[in-house]
Amino acid sequence: MVNDRLPLVRVAAVQAAPVFLDRDATLDKVESLVAEAAAGGAELVVFGESFVSGFPIWGSVLPPVDQHELHQRLVESSITVPGPHARRLGEIAARHDVVLSVGVNERAAHSLGQVFNANLVFDRTGALVNHRRKLVGTWHERLTWSHGDAHGLEPIELDGWFLGALICGENTNTLAKYTLLAQGERLHIATYPPAWPFDQRTDAPEYDLAESIRLRSAAHSFEGKVFTVVAATVLDQEAVDAVAQGDERVEKLLWATPTVSMVVGPRGEIVAGPPENSEGIVTATVDLNEEIILKRAHDIVGTYNRFDIFDVRVDKRRRPAITTIEDDAPAAAGARTADEEVGRDVL
Repeated sequence: MVNDRLPLVRVAAVQAAPVFLDRDATLDKVESLVAEAAAGGAELVVFGESFVSGFPIWGSVLPPVDQHELHQRLVESSITVPGPHARRLGEIAARHDVVLSVGVNERAAHSLGQVFNANLVFDRTGALVNHRRKLVGTWHERLTWSHGDAHGLEPIELDGWFLGALICGENTNTLAKYTLLAQGERLHIATYPPAWPFDQRTDAPEYDLAESIRLRSAAHSFEGKVFTVVAATVLDQEAVDAVAQGDERVEKLLWATPTVSMVVGPRGEIVAGPPENSEGIVTATVDLNEEIILKRAHDIVGTYNRFDIFDVRVDKRRRPAITTIEDDAPAAAGARTADEEVGRDVL
């Protein structure tokens, strides 16, 4: 009888800056960094929140009336899914034989006014195996991104990895985390922004982004007995200059709350990272088998729960702007969403 054993996985968290609001140049950078990570043996390569092609950090430091030009650039540098740029990401994954996770600004196929904070996961063949949209924008992000949904809020099997992903503040959403764990998650991706200026009151401490990331990652890993790969996007001088426009106070705010990337183990411990410099790749080999003994004490989706008392229900439907029914076809066969009408190309 062959004994079953969970796999060892070589993971890489990429902490890097996109080429600010430049989609094609950023995709070139993705390819270069994936090649570097793959050369180091990485099987899973993870990029941060909205890496293609930049996080709307201006929302935290500029009044809305001063954000229009940057917002337009963000929309113009966003991608549709499916579409040619998503296809290129899949080709990068296949070329380097890695599972690739990338945060993107996703433009709705039917409207230039709707942009989603999305995370895409491609398998080693380049197939898009998970497409998630952030459930709720955090604070100022709601000026940029629409609400997402629970479509894809599930782990991907990937030969025993059971890989799940949450975007930034979703890693504080107890029910979202539980939803992944309850479906068998073993390896978790958490993506984050480059900075988080939040509280400039003189009698209040500023938001510590790096510590907040560490706390959330340790909590999910400890509670679920899973490894967490944390990847954050970075601000570079080009991005700071474009947002601050010479305003020294704004520039200081943007540099004040740096981000962090790391790999966290199922005991809540940091097993790798953060990188020594602002940009770098954090790598580690993780043994998914470690969850077995740890879950003897606490298995919150098994013997350490009471399913007769608690009941969690998740609606995974993706809500279209419109559903059409063709006159010459049965309703079930003729139904087609707006996204399907506008964006029929495949990866």
